[in-house]
Amino acid sequence: MNPADAAAWYTLRNVDAVDSPALVVYRDRVLQNITLLKSMVEGDVASLRPHVKTHKMAEVARLLLDAGIRKFKCATIAEAEMLARTGAPDVLLAYQPAGPKIGRLLGLVRAYPETRFSCLVDNPVTAEDLAAVFAREGRVLDVFLDLNVGMNRTGIVPGREALELYFRCGVLRGIHPVGLHTYDGHIRDEDFTQRKEKSDAAFEPVGLLAREIGRAGKPQPVIVAGGSPTFPVHARRPGVERSPGTFVFWDWGYHTTLAEQPFVFAALLVTRVVSVVNGHTICLDLGHKSVAAENPLPRVKFLNLPDAQPVAQSEEHLVVKVADSSQYKVGDVFYAVPVHICPTCALYDRAHVAEDHLVTGTWKVVARDRMIEY
Repeated sequence: MNPADAAAWYTLRNVDAVDSPALVVYRDRVLQNITLLKSMVEGDVASLRPHVKTHKMAEVARLLLDAGIRKFKCATIAEAEMLARTGAPDVLLAYQPAGPKIGRLLGLVRAYPETRFSCLVDNPVTAEDLAAVFAREGRVLDVFLDLNVGMNRTGIVPGREALELYFRCGVLRGIHPVGLHTYDGHIRDEDFTQRKEKSDAAFEPVGLLAREIGRAGKPQPVIVAGGSPTFPVHARRPGVERSPGTFVFWDWGYHTTLAEQPFVFAALLVTRVVSVVNGHTICLDLGHKSVAAENPLPRVKFLNLPDAQPVAQSEEHLVVKVADSSQYKVGDVFYAVPVHICPTCALYDRAHVAEDHLVTGTWKVVARDRMIEY
């Protein structure tokens, strides 16, 4: 490692105490990203509903709460429980519960009365199932209509059928419709102008549906919109709640495709050389089990080995091509930015926390578990 690399922001002076592969969170840079997020909505913190699926850590949720953010979005019951335990006042389970998940959600509502829980629905059967379970206990659960605006993953297409479902939810004992949820995650154009045009077009029927609900004499629905790629679009859109998630740590994938969003890397992977294979090849301890493997190689970018080319990966190994392997030895440390940080975090039971070039403790990735208590 040359002297410039040794002084870089990511290097750890006590890295010898960190077994690899390891997830390292840089606390000050997390705070920097939270501050930037707030500035992008011009201080309208009440419009923010960040998704916690990226970090899954109570300590990060507390940093968001300390920054004045009160509404959150999550994808699993465990994430919802993590938020409630942390004291989050408003938690949207951005997932339609089915089967035992309905009972688990009821258990959270019972256990954490100071947290306002809600979830998604996209069909009358689930709406009736939810209503029946909550009505039996004399409770009412807020629900958001999940709208399909082109992702074609979940949701009901905004239109007459969606309007009728919203009204149907309004007459069922046990649930109460409060809003519309729209996720345009399929819109990922690198060109921001194109991304904005597509996002605006996808949102148009959502706005129309909201106006129809209002014209029918119902309260104006809350609209929760977007994720990371379209966050800057919805940040300019009045009257919506915005729910990015990756901003808190950022990753190489979004760094290279979302140039208009200047978030900084706040979570890295520490990895070591475990073998020098030949004159141009080394092997690192960064296998499939250590970094999200759904993307093709390269799945990481090495900050202090920028010209390295990953050529093969297995469960515990990453084979890397280099110009001259004689420059490296077993035990050398490299710092890697994942292409996709969200599922990478879920591969670790805890993260090392770094401040001022030192690891100072660990944070449990508590919501990586499918179940905490409920």
